[in-house]
Amino acid sequence: LNMIETAKSQCDYLIVGVHGDDVVEGYKHRRPIIDEEGRRRILAAIRGVDRAVINRFRDKFKLWELYHFDAIFIGDDWKGTERWNNFEKELGKLGVDVIYVPYTKGISTTEIRKKIKDGDL
Repeated sequence: LNMIETAKSQCDYLIVGVHGDDVVEGYKHRRPIIDEEGRRRILAAIRGVDRAVINRFRDKFKLWELYHFDAIFIGDDWKGTERWNNFEKELGKLGVDVIYVPYTKGISTTEIRKKIKDGDL
């Protein structure tokens, strides 16, 4: 929610992407608890989200080809990583700004899963 509010304050039209279940399973090696359409509908219902879409791949250049965005927002925990340094450089050639949004401390799906498993919730 913090990321969406921050992004919306810096753009006119906000498209929020949700990784498809297969994409998530490919890099996290587990299926999401809430399926992709459920996650998309939750995001679409948030004030400030103009469009919520399901992404079938992680490649930001393919996404740019689909949506021709001029800015992309990502948590600042990715700043300085090789992956996002490369995205910054290459997306910059397309005129796309990479905007890092401050990571919201204390909010972690991994920690929530652990608490549920341990009975701490």
